Amino acid sequence: MDFSDLQIERYSRNMILKEVGGKGQERLLNGRVLIIGAGGLGSPCALYLAAAGVGTIGIVDSDKVDLSNLQRQIIHFTKDIGKKKVISAKEKIEALNPDIRVNVHPLRMTSENIRETIKDYHFVVDGTDNFASKFLINDACYFEKKPFSHGGILRFYGQTITYVPGTTCLRCLFPAPPPLDQVPTCSQAGVLGVVAGILGTIQAAEAIKYLLGAGSLLVDRIQYIDIFDMNFQLIKVKRNDDCPLCGKHPKITELKDEVEILCDLRGGN
Repeated sequence: MDFSDLQIERYSRNMILKEVGGKGQERLLNGRVLIIGAGGLGSPCALYLAAAGVGTIGIVDSDKVDLSNLQRQIIHFTKDIGKKKVISAKEKIEALNPDIRVNVHPLRMTSENIRETIKDYHFVVDGTDNFASKFLINDACYFEKKPFSHGGILRFYGQTITYVPGTTCLRCLFPAPPPLDQVPTCSQAGVLGVVAGILGTIQAAEAIKYLLGAGSLLVDRIQYIDIFDMNFQLIKVKRNDDCPLCGKHPKITELKDEVEILCDLRGGN
């Protein structure tokens, strides 16, 4: 690939890394990452992927920007209130880096459309705010053999794990979404905005490392963060032979939509 002078200057701090170089930067520019959810996790993830030069970024979200989003969803500004999140995110990404192609998907992922949506991307980032979507992404990526980064946040805490075919999936750890009465709502629990920023940035790092084929991914490991006590814990996990999706005797053989556990406060992750 022939880089322009402007590209060499823009990506110089990447390219001087021996683990990246010109070939690695070319892989990033040819990379395709889909971010499902343009909220607290998706915002920093999208910005760092764009800054790094990931050439095609897809954004999935069916919502519009709300004032309560701005505490943590840093890709959206006050002037964007009422605008579709995918459009707001596209505008910021293109302003940051005109090299990037942004595909907008202004829809809610369901069992009917998710496989078609993810199939052309190299890596998927789960930035959603509900269990139904998280399990749907996990299952669809398993069936489509797509690597993805799972992330979840609440209060001062967050966790993330990366799946690639053959490693621990979300259902290995949690076979099904939790019962409604065991999950606190957003209005009851809240979330510190910077927790989303830290975890979303980790998810961006996982996508970049995957595209580069460099470093150690968070496969078979959960990165847990506790910002309140500033504790970062890496927990080893392993595939579950009894997993209903990827175990020896799978019970889930096709996609289905789980019952969504809704948050009673506007804004999501």
